[in-house]
Amino acid sequence: MLHSLYRGLTTVAGPAVRLYLDRRRAAGKEDSVRQAERFGVASQARPAGPLVWIHAASVGEANSVLVLVGRLLDGAPDLTVLMTTGTVTSAELMGRRLPQRAIHQYVPVDLPGAVDRFLDHWRPDAVLWTESEIWPNLLAGIRARSIPAALVNARMSERSFSRWRNAPGLIGGLLSTFQITLAQTEGDAERLRRLGASGVASVGNLKFSAEPPPAVADAMEPLRASLAGRPVWLLASSHPGEDEIAAAVHTALAPVLPGLLTVVAPRHAHRGDAIAELMRARGLPVLQRTAEHRLPGPEHAVYVADTMGELGLFYRAAPVVCMGGSFIPHGGQNPVEPAQLGCAVLYGPHMFNFGEITHMLEAAGGALPVADGEALTREARRLLTDDRARERIVAGAARVTADNRRIIDRALAALAPVLGAAGIRTAA
Repeated sequence: MLHSLYRGLTTVAGPAVRLYLDRRRAAGKEDSVRQAERFGVASQARPAGPLVWIHAASVGEANSVLVLVGRLLDGAPDLTVLMTTGTVTSAELMGRRLPQRAIHQYVPVDLPGAVDRFLDHWRPDAVLWTESEIWPNLLAGIRARSIPAALVNARMSERSFSRWRNAPGLIGGLLSTFQITLAQTEGDAERLRRLGASGVASVGNLKFSAEPPPAVADAMEPLRASLAGRPVWLLASSHPGEDEIAAAVHTALAPVLPGLLTVVAPRHAHRGDAIAELMRARGLPVLQRTAEHRLPGPEHAVYVADTMGELGLFYRAAPVVCMGGSFIPHGGQNPVEPAQLGCAVLYGPHMFNFGEITHMLEAAGGALPVADGEALTREARRLLTDDRARERIVAGAARVTADNRRIIDRALAALAPVLGAAGIRTAA
């Protein structure tokens, strides 16, 4: 009954959704060239042969399943992968990183007409959804067409579980779309079982199997040369309210660490101008990377890395990295990537989106939580001046990332029934 009500409401919601997307487009949050994809109008023809549709909400989720995309394509030479995401930044990333025989489209908005156009055009043979994206009309469309489906790298927080268990009939019906549910942790698995998910298993977090973000060699060497001899630390994927912390840390450390460079890489690159203005207001000489990819000189105290797709470059250049989204109740950003690249990783008190990962890293001495900006100042100074302390953290992180690299193998083995039901065979 609830889904019938939802479908009825979304059937008449088309004009309101169009207005909403128009406003997002005006704010730079929607792709003006490809907006028709959001209403299920494909911009490419469907290739012949089997097709697996993988949906990932945004940048982090898309990155985590790129290794799955590659393994599926390697194991089935006639297969095409359709990858959908919902954000402009993730679309730009997929445009650079998806392999041959993988197509990117924006996920359609959850309107019945858009869903039907999308599914009727692409006719996926199997569906793999990631993490915790729940769109009732899309899931109903998959069920109605009897498409084999799995929920991959699934998570269900205590907070979300508390909300969903008040509507057991609704969530149970939605989760019944998936014949297999692969959870990130045993806690996620148990909560998903209690909500009615089928075929639940905990295989670990695919973020451990993902390749670290790349860096263009032609950009890496000039950057390293410009930083030679300077102590450098990076605030990665910062959110509003955290750039001020970076400014305070720099101001406190600059007198005791001559030549210190603070690099701030905002989660959303369009914030670069605002961050640069904030730093200038604090009296800190600042350079933005978007200014023709200029490199910082000795006169610059802060370098704002406000470009797309270059975080791997800065992870390789900064020995000490603090994860953004962790000093505000956002839930943090992925610490696995800098850990894979030999950085000493710190983060604030709000890492609840990566609770299991941070627990594993901390247990191995591979990451360091800090309570606030004052503690960040203290630990950043220690790690920038004490090579042995930094190397101990790096070594602990390396053990964790190496031990968990094979999660992709467990995931593929668990997905064999869904892929096999669609006639897709993959290599082990």
